[in-house]
Amino acid sequence: MSILPLIILLLAMCATGYWYGSKKALSAPLPVRYLSSGNPHQFGLFVVVWGVLPPAMLFILWLVFSFLPIDADGSIAQQIDKVVFPALIMLGAAAGLYMAIREINPKLRVRKSLERCVYAALLLASTLSVFTTVGIVLSLLFETIQFFEKVPYSEFFLALDWSPQTAMRADQVGSSGSFGAVPLFTGTMLITFIAMIVAVPLGLMSAIYMTEYASRRFRATVKPILEILAGIPTVVYGFFAALTVGVFFRDVGTAIGLDVVTESALAAGVVMGMMIIPFISSLSDDVIMAVPQNLRDASYGLGATKSETVLKVIIPAALPGIVGAILLAMSRAIGETMIVVMAAGFAANLTANPLEAVTTVTVQIVGLLVGDQEFDSAKTLAAFALALTLFVITLCLNVIALLVVRKYREKYD
Repeated sequence: MSILPLIILLLAMCATGYWYGSKKALSAPLPVRYLSSGNPHQFGLFVVVWGVLPPAMLFILWLVFSFLPIDADGSIAQQIDKVVFPALIMLGAAAGLYMAIREINPKLRVRKSLERCVYAALLLASTLSVFTTVGIVLSLLFETIQFFEKVPYSEFFLALDWSPQTAMRADQVGSSGSFGAVPLFTGTMLITFIAMIVAVPLGLMSAIYMTEYASRRFRATVKPILEILAGIPTVVYGFFAALTVGVFFRDVGTAIGLDVVTESALAAGVVMGMMIIPFISSLSDDVIMAVPQNLRDASYGLGATKSETVLKVIIPAALPGIVGAILLAMSRAIGETMIVVMAAGFAANLTANPLEAVTTVTVQIVGLLVGDQEFDSAKTLAAFALALTLFVITLCLNVIALLVVRKYREKYD
């Protein structure tokens, strides 16, 4: 049976159960109905919850069953999918609806029952989120351990040459590979630094202007336009960087006598800074708006101007949130891939010159996992080592942001 008719039938059954449960609750005396147990709407939701819960549990069991290798030719699984599973779903839903409707009576505390269901749903969602994060970390960790069994730690973290090409077969001529990741992290930090130079002043100043100086009409018009930048796909920024910004910097460099390549760290960093401006601007805007109006009024009462109030009262009060916004935007810049691929290239150069081509960790992860390569080779496993290292770096940035917010928030609470 197709899944769509099954879902439609299940929704129809739940809607019928909601109507009947609400109708049955309406037959109760008014004081009991509204003061002790709950309103008819809550009784209907109670029936719907018990109508959905058994099918959801059966669906989970079916998923577990589908991964068990108990049928070689798949005939049993097909019969279960077409006949047994839909029948069990319908029977489970009908049983849940019937039991819930039977439980409707003036003594049923339906509010507490619904609250327990919501609590259980939230707890399940939080648990799944935690397990997902743990699963991601473990999957990276196991592959990284295999990589460091092939490549020494000192070479990966201290060597200055990145050339991960290795021979696929014993009879094939190929390099043994060089896995010094220092050029990759240097390129990542260089592009991120350029992006933050562009994004932090523009984003912070735009947030200050929008909250303290702009009129309501101007703010209502310009703020949504500014936030459109956050919705533009990164590949569009990459095209813009490769076809416009990179060529522009190359032509300007040629005019003034500088050797600027089309694919440069400067072009990638500037466009990446444009991309993360809305992150800093929007988050800083919310933080500045959250500063109590009493602080502004007290500053004006002491004779301070608007600019003095912004610099000496509002910015210090909002500093923890602003720092958190900047570090969050930095994490976003570190993990960017498409802009770097199209604007900075794949060259693993150890340089601090923004006019040269560099690469980043994320770009190399993409390159390592593309192509015909054995999964247990050092070249492929290097992607997991880079990913885990990048995960640790971004985690440290988030922890630093959390510590800064906790430290300075007490000063203004």
